Amino acid sequence: MFLWLRHEILLQGLLERLASGEVIIGDGGFVFALEKRGYVKAGPWTPEATVEYPEAVRQLHREFLRAGSTVLQTFTFYASDDKLQNRGNYVEQKISGQKVNEAACDIAREVANEGDALVAGGVSQTPSYLSCKSETDVKAIFRKQLDVFIKKNVDFMLAEYFEHVEEAEWAVHVLKESGKPVGATLCIGPEGDLAGVSAGDCAVRLVKAGAELVGVNCHFDPTTCLKTIKLMKEGLEAAHLKAYLIAQPLAYHTPDCNKQGFIDLPEFPFALEPRILTRWEMHKYARAAYDLGIRYIGGCCGFEPYHIRAIAEELAAERGFLPVASEKHDAWGSGLAMHTKPWVRARAQQAYWEKLVPASGRPYSASLSKPDSWGVTRGDKDLIQQKEITTENQLKEMFEKQKIVSGM
Repeated sequence: MFLWLRHEILLQGLLERLASGEVIIGDGGFVFALEKRGYVKAGPWTPEATVEYPEAVRQLHREFLRAGSTVLQTFTFYASDDKLQNRGNYVEQKISGQKVNEAACDIAREVANEGDALVAGGVSQTPSYLSCKSETDVKAIFRKQLDVFIKKNVDFMLAEYFEHVEEAEWAVHVLKESGKPVGATLCIGPEGDLAGVSAGDCAVRLVKAGAELVGVNCHFDPTTCLKTIKLMKEGLEAAHLKAYLIAQPLAYHTPDCNKQGFIDLPEFPFALEPRILTRWEMHKYARAAYDLGIRYIGGCCGFEPYHIRAIAEELAAERGFLPVASEKHDAWGSGLAMHTKPWVRARAQQAYWEKLVPASGRPYSASLSKPDSWGVTRGDKDLIQQKEITTENQLKEMFEKQKIVSGM
């Protein structure tokens, strides 16, 4: 019989928990969830909501905690100074990156203290790197965020969402200055990073840079991400290196994505809902991740609290308890036995939901998409960032390229 919550537990650090065999459950995607709720602007995807709408951020943290998350990431995705002033963004000038990052740390810590959760201070890829700025310049950007994380005493550091392992290495170098544990995740698929470095070599480079925890996040679905992590694991084994593994994929099916992931899908970002994984598919993901040896299992864009609850429920036996949110969710739909309709009561069984193949509801709907394969990466003139808002002429140029590439 499971306890709903663990009580009288000595709070330990990330590495101590992992070393003891504990399964760490991450949280989900903040920018997508808060965009849908009206607190984040699609396009810049920056986290000024920590200052402008702190209660919205606080409530989402609280929902993930209730669903079973044992790590709350500070909402500092794309919170670097250069991103907060990129292409007309007002945040750096009107609010400041420091205030955004400080508020993110305060909110995450407040909610983490309501349960048995750790706080992770996170940095992500920068416009400066994509614009070919120097290693010194890029590291200076990371260091500004690190100063806040040190001041606010987060529990560990996470370099996440990097398309190029080189930039992730630079981030790890900086985050190691904190003396805290450091994790690093790349948004890559089985083909490796955008510079052509294999998944296995990426893992080796991150561990040699100092990361104690490596893996992938975002850009791809659980199936693809686990394939990538398997390659990373094999790379580490071949190099006789050890690290804990972390998986935080999308909550969207992406079998038709190319090397750059879901950003290339024509549905990105406003029409991805038909691709969302069900809670039952999250059970399969959690089990497959655990069987692969991954002990930090969470999610990224598209992950809502009920997805995290599914992970916690699938791994309840290994963890020894269920999350609070399971009080209103009986295992495998067994609560449907209370339904008034007999055909719905007949669905109160695991066998039904495990075998179900959901319909799209759209007549003649496409099963797959043709990704936009523009083939641009670091150094391409279209990726060079600017403080000024994108001009009408620049947009027209993009529209014309889109016609050529997509055949419109």
